[in-house]
Amino acid sequence: MDKQQICPRFEKAVSILSKRWTALIIFQLLKGAQRFCQIESGIGISGRVLSDHLKMLEKEGIVSRKVYDETPVRIEYSLTEKGRDLEATLREIQKWAEKWVDPPDEGAESARNISMEK
Repeated sequence: MDKQQICPRFEKAVSILSKRWTALIIFQLLKGAQRFCQIESGIGISGRVLSDHLKMLEKEGIVSRKVYDETPVRIEYSLTEKGRDLEATLREIQKWAEKWVDPPDEGAESARNISMEK
């Protein structure tokens, strides 16, 4: 029997993108650079979880963190070129979901206020 192997790069990419909140953070940052509190309130994620995910996405080269030398210190997060390259992929997943995925039941977690409109 001929077994087809999964490319390790593909497997790692799916592992990164399948983590809870990752796609929503990327969607939020497609709107442009944002401060931590904007991302947090935009997707309804806890500060600790967001912090952990931003660190992981920064380590993966998907998100960049810019510290402004102001008082108080201002920090903004934005997508790198690598992160922006995910836009087409996420749009295709969104189109697939709109066609094939049933909406959540009443009382289930509602749709987040995130739009991929430019």
